[in-house]
Amino acid sequence: MNPTLEIFSQGEEIVTGQTVDTNAAWLAQEAIHCGFTVTRHTAVGDKLDDLIHLLSEIAARADCCICTGGLGPTSDDLTAEAVAKAFDKPLTFDAVAFDQIIEFFQSRNRAMPQINRKQALLPQTAIRIDNAWGTAPGFAIKHRRCWFIFLPGVPSEMKAMFIEHVKPDLLARFTLHPPLLISLKSFGLGESAIQELIKEIKIPNKVELGFRAGTDDVQTKLLFPFDYPKTDLNTLVSELNDCLGDYVFAIDGLGEPTGDLAFEIDKFMTANKQSLAVIETASHGLLAAKCVGYDWLIKASYEKNIKVSTQALSTEEQLIHAKDLAMVTQKNTGVNVVLIQLYTGDENALIDKNKSIGLLSVLLVGKAFYQTTHSIVGPISRKQNQAALLSLDLLRRYCQGKTI
Repeated sequence: MNPTLEIFSQGEEIVTGQTVDTNAAWLAQEAIHCGFTVTRHTAVGDKLDDLIHLLSEIAARADCCICTGGLGPTSDDLTAEAVAKAFDKPLTFDAVAFDQIIEFFQSRNRAMPQINRKQALLPQTAIRIDNAWGTAPGFAIKHRRCWFIFLPGVPSEMKAMFIEHVKPDLLARFTLHPPLLISLKSFGLGESAIQELIKEIKIPNKVELGFRAGTDDVQTKLLFPFDYPKTDLNTLVSELNDCLGDYVFAIDGLGEPTGDLAFEIDKFMTANKQSLAVIETASHGLLAAKCVGYDWLIKASYEKNIKVSTQALSTEEQLIHAKDLAMVTQKNTGVNVVLIQLYTGDENALIDKNKSIGLLSVLLVGKAFYQTTHSIVGPISRKQNQAALLSLDLLRRYCQGKTI
């Protein structure tokens, strides 16, 4: 059985909802990937007695605990003091930590406030965790059965310290059997539609099925035990992939690196030495922004011209216009691939969240044309993002040899 781990977040701003606790979510994922069984997330405000009580409870029931927050220099930062009292480990001055704090301020040409000396006071026997990204050193200490790690609440500092110092130590300290997470990344289907498509597939009790809906994809996630038979794993993943069909653009966790739509498109474009020109309308430049950094994007422009995005043209006229525009663009730029995006409806329809627009995406590869049409509704930010993704997905389907 994998060791148990709890996540403990400290701070009044967490308890009152002024700050969303993204640290706990990030740490939970990291801990699970390491092989821990995450059993609880707990948040406590800036109350010394509550902190002491919770630390004592955790020490008796968990194998490991990661605590964030409360390591700052002000009077409401009580974590070190709480640990000292809960574990009967008096605070002691750490000269190395103090030198690091002084160096942090000196490197920025700032005078160190005397109040920051507090951050160099660590519980007796605690192991200092150096912080090269801020003033608050972390520390680790064992009490009863539990190995405690205390990190700053600032997410950038916490993540850097965990990756640099904490994670290697945990992997060496504990016997861990990390589960295997497989994620099928899809675009064009919602969670409920995916659930309906895969409802006939029997998911074994040992396998955890979950979904994660993002702005650019939906991930169907399978968490397998570390000793799950490889053949059975591949069979189950294949069954799900077959059910979701061409909506799946990548499968994460099988060894090959995966990314978003543009990342998957890059594999084909780079391997086949293709070049791309884009003219977009409804997405207002967001399509090109999603492809920033890829050498195959040669030219990109945003067209607001009424001749490009007009309600006056019929669907057939719009398609003819798009094809003509694609051929002219191909000739002028010398690229292999041209992606044209038009929409039906005026700017009022684009802005009004209750009105829909009709999106036409046209792809020219060599002399062959491919096109898709979609209806998009919602706030303008959603219309822009969906327009960018739908047009990119047309290119992705071509690159992966999927149905268009």
